[in-house]
Amino acid sequence: MAILKAKQIREMKKEDKDKKMKELKVELIKANAKTGQGNSNVKEIKKAIARLLTIN
Repeated sequence: MAILKAKQIREMKKEDKDKKMKELKVELIKANAKTGQGNSNVKEIKKAIARLLTIN
């Protein structure tokens, strides 16, 4: 769910980007809590957050 393509980000409006950023941050917190339990996609979520912050 956390995979975002550059094209998708460029097509988003400012409000959508802000909303997605909040969702990803909540998802990252949940994934960090599950890290000890095994399968976690923390790396993917961090990459998606970085893309959102980088691409205008």
